[in-house]
Amino acid sequence: MATIRPFKGLRPPKDIVKNLASLPYDVMNSEEAAEMAKGKECSLLHITRSEIDCEPGIDVHSETVYNKAVENFNRFKENGWLVADESPKYYVYAQTMDGRTQYGIVGAAACQDYVDGIIKKHELTRPEKEEDRMVLTRYTNANIEPVFFSYKAVPEIDEIVATVVQKTPAAYDFTAEDGFGHHFWVINDKRMIAELEQLFAEKVPYTYVADGHHRTAAAARIGAEKTAQNPNHTGNEEYNFFMAVHFPDNQLKIIDYNRAVKDLNGLSEEELISKLKENFELEEIGDAIYKPSKLHEFSMYLGGKWYKLTANEGTFDDSDPIGVLDVTILSNLVLDKLLGIKDLRTSDRIDFIGGIRGLGELSKRVDNGDMKVAFALYPVSMDQLINIADTGNIMPPKTTWFEPKLRSGLVIHALD
Repeated sequence: MATIRPFKGLRPPKDIVKNLASLPYDVMNSEEAAEMAKGKECSLLHITRSEIDCEPGIDVHSETVYNKAVENFNRFKENGWLVADESPKYYVYAQTMDGRTQYGIVGAAACQDYVDGIIKKHELTRPEKEEDRMVLTRYTNANIEPVFFSYKAVPEIDEIVATVVQKTPAAYDFTAEDGFGHHFWVINDKRMIAELEQLFAEKVPYTYVADGHHRTAAAARIGAEKTAQNPNHTGNEEYNFFMAVHFPDNQLKIIDYNRAVKDLNGLSEEELISKLKENFELEEIGDAIYKPSKLHEFSMYLGGKWYKLTANEGTFDDSDPIGVLDVTILSNLVLDKLLGIKDLRTSDRIDFIGGIRGLGELSKRVDNGDMKVAFALYPVSMDQLINIADTGNIMPPKTTWFEPKLRSGLVIHALD
């Protein structure tokens, strides 16, 4: 069963939280981070993307950058921009997008749960990204950013969250520049804190990494590293835990994650359409954007036109957790077989476009000559994600896109 415990969070004063809170480090490059932090001395990006305070063009993995992160982290604490709570607490973090709100419990997950497979993953990690977050954690001795977890909904936990939201004033409540709402409550009731810890221990057999595989793996490695360095290790030290926001599965919605390809692998547009008809029912839509409406349905933008593609029976395996995925069908029958893209992780001929940008972004990339063809997919469901994680399978790259992204900086977990 899952171990999730309260912790003494480092949090910003209410009057600066909107300027301090930032998007996750990995959804932007250095130039974009610098622009986002412009005029915001207390933006968390000065810690999570501290290269913005170093010489332009510096190696983001250099010791100078990590030392700058520590310097800025210490400055934030000295300036009172991050203040520690006096006792261990849970927190409720809610996000609102398009009129829909999802409520998560912020707590400290156990590194051992990751080692034991109680925290389940569905993606592979890239060593360089995992190493980067591990080094930042080692230098700052803190989980600066949370990871995004899910669990199968438990009505008793939902009831506690509802009580907190209804009866406790929000510590933070703001709308970010992208229009998404962020709401945050501190749980101070000791009885409620104890009850939550017990409910997770008794009724949540597994948790699932939704977003943040690299940070999760890095946290587990740091826990192992500190364990080896401590001859008096007990297992109860704070470094044995890391910060995660746990959302019930029935509140989450995965949006589409689409593909665009730079060339047609030597094929003409007519030849590609002809070959697609071998495995798909193809219907020309025209210049109106077409969005897939169900599993095994795709849309394609090619030569100024949208097409509807429906995979033929026999081209997929609904009994196989991976074979049923539309990303698998597209990868096998189109990207590999027709366009010659064998490895989605390494090919420089393909780009991945989150559905948050809208399908107009696909036609734009093709029309401006940047790409030759683009494909939109029906999004993966939470049930599919959990099934893949439960069966020990790994999703193809760039399969899931969760939105809204967690804002970093609402609370930080110190490891000492």
